[in-house]
Amino acid sequence: MDFYYLPGSAPCRAVQMAAAAVGVELNLKLTDLMAGEHLKPSFLKINPQHCIPTIVDNGFPLWESRAIMGYLVEKYGKDDSLYPKDPQKRALINQRLYFDQGTLYQRFADYVYPQVFAKKPADQEKEKKMLDGLEFLDKFLEKSKYVAGDSLTIADLSILATISTYEVAKVDLSKYASVASWYERLRKEAPGTEINQAGIEHFAKYFEK
Repeated sequence: MDFYYLPGSAPCRAVQMAAAAVGVELNLKLTDLMAGEHLKPSFLKINPQHCIPTIVDNGFPLWESRAIMGYLVEKYGKDDSLYPKDPQKRALINQRLYFDQGTLYQRFADYVYPQVFAKKPADQEKEKKMLDGLEFLDKFLEKSKYVAGDSLTIADLSILATISTYEVAKVDLSKYASVASWYERLRKEAPGTEINQAGIEHFAKYFEK
């Protein structure tokens, strides 16, 4: 399975952890966005939206990390534990995935990326929105061991990749006790956690410039 990615990208790391969880080997195809490799005609034929992560599984292209994670588990998982078929359990997982995409990760990107990549000053309003997202996650985790219930799911892997990125940006997670406790545990027990850690180290280089 071809996998177009950047190691520092949180969505890419989330897919790699999901692949590790179900035992799928990815054929890594490094795609340098800064060099415009995602805009090459060969890539646009695969993904006209020209974003990563993108997979091609026996001729089937798919992008958007959370969609890819669900696909990997449904096609290759030995059971449905990471993405249960029960409608209510799955609905909660989907809610957390959408929360990650639209709130937790998006607010981080809105606040941090302009500072890192465009050298703009910090926006306090955007910082507050980002921290509000962490408050929401903390409340979710006050009620359950994992982000979507009492067992590990793809929602945990997606949010683990996001929270790892928060840590690289030196966001103080200690203020959110439930998040901090979950994060320390997941860093040890999540499948593919060593891949995530390697990606974090790659992403950290952007903060050294």
